[in-house]
Amino acid sequence: MKVQNYLDVEGIKSAPGVRMHIVAGTAEKAPTFVMRVFEIEPGSNTPHHTHPWEHEMFVVQGRGTLKNGGTESPLKEGDAVMVLPGERHGVFNTGKDTLTMICVVPLVDGKMPSTSIKD
Repeated sequence: MKVQNYLDVEGIKSAPGVRMHIVAGTAEKAPTFVMRVFEIEPGSNTPHHTHPWEHEMFVVQGRGTLKNGGTESPLKEGDAVMVLPGERHGVFNTGKDTLTMICVVPLVDGKMPSTSIKD
C-alpha cells in the first residue's frame, strides 16, 4: 500500500499547458491500471485523440469542455467521464483556473499505453 500527495510526484509535460502526475502505476507495482492526475492550465487542452481501450476521468476542480468527435459536453468539479474504446476525445480548459482531473487507464502489456493523436 502507498499513500502520497500528487503534488509530491514530479509532473510530466504531456502537451503545452498540460502536466501529468503518475500517482499509481508500474513504479508502484500496480498490476492492472495507471492513475494519473492532469493539471490543464486555462486556455490549454489535451490533444484530440483515440485509443483502443476505455478510460475514466473525474474532475477534481475547475471547468472545461470534453470534445467527443463533433459534440461538446461541459465539465465541472465532481463530473465523472467514461470514454469508450475508439471514441475520439480531448479535454479543453475553458475556465479561469487550472482544471485538475484524475484519469485512469489500463496497463497494456504491463506498460502505460500511448495514445494515437488525431487532428
